[in-house]
Amino acid sequence: MILVDTGPLVALFDPRDGRHQRCVTTLRAVREPIRTTVPVLTEAFHMLGPATVGSDRLREFVLKGGLSMWWFDSTTLSRAFELMDVYADHPMNLADASLMVAAEALATRRVFTIDRKDFAAYRVRRDHRHYAVEIIP
Repeated sequence: MILVDTGPLVALFDPRDGRHQRCVTTLRAVREPIRTTVPVLTEAFHMLGPATVGSDRLREFVLKGGLSMWWFDSTTLSRAFELMDVYADHPMNLADASLMVAAEALATRRVFTIDRKDFAAYRVRRDHRHYAVEIIP
C-alpha cells in the first residue's frame, strides 16, 4: 500500500503544474492500492480551488475508487497532534501528520510525495523502533 500526499494529488489533477507529467508517470507505474487521508484531500481541494476542472477530476478519481480513504479515530487523531509537537521544528502540518499516523496504523512506510525534505526527516513508529519513510519517486 502507498499513501499519497497533497503535492502529487494537485500535480496529477492540474495539468499546468510543473510536476504533472512526472506524477502521472509515477501513478501509472504503481501496482498497489493507494490511500490518503481527509486532511490531505482537504488540502488538495484547497490548492486546486473550488469549481475547477482539477477539483472535479480529483472528486471523480476518488468516487471511482482510484484512491481510498483512511480515517482518524480519537486515538489516531491524538497521535497526529503528538507528532505535530514532535516535528514542530519543520513544522509538521495536520496533513503530513495524518499520513504518518496512517503509515503506523496500516504498517506501511511508502509515501508518494514531492515534499522530500520533510518526509525524509519523518519516522514511522513500529513498536519501540522508528523507520525512515520510503518516498515514492
